[in-house]
Amino acid sequence: MSTDRYAGKPFLRLLDSYVLAAIGELPSAQQDSLQSMEPKLHSVYGTKGSWQQIVADQMGFPEDLPETIRAIWDNGVAKMRASGIDAEPSEFVRQFVDTNFPH
Repeated sequence: MSTDRYAGKPFLRLLDSYVLAAIGELPSAQQDSLQSMEPKLHSVYGTKGSWQQIVADQMGFPEDLPETIRAIWDNGVAKMRASGIDAEPSEFVRQFVDTNFPH
């Protein structure tokens, strides 16, 4: 994803990562980086928990949102493959976040 997307919007990167993790497409290096940032996130947001829990708390997400996102992704991938189209995780994330969580 383009870094311009995140200019002045650091939380957007966390939100996009949350969705990538929900669909099982978050690269392990990015996961490791986010986990190492958790103490800083605890300080910034005045809370505890994993980076995913912090995002969910800040956004007021229900506990089952990752499963819902994954179901939407899986359904979309199946439809795209049936049409001979490859699904692009980063494009799904951008569209999903921009549609559901305008920023």
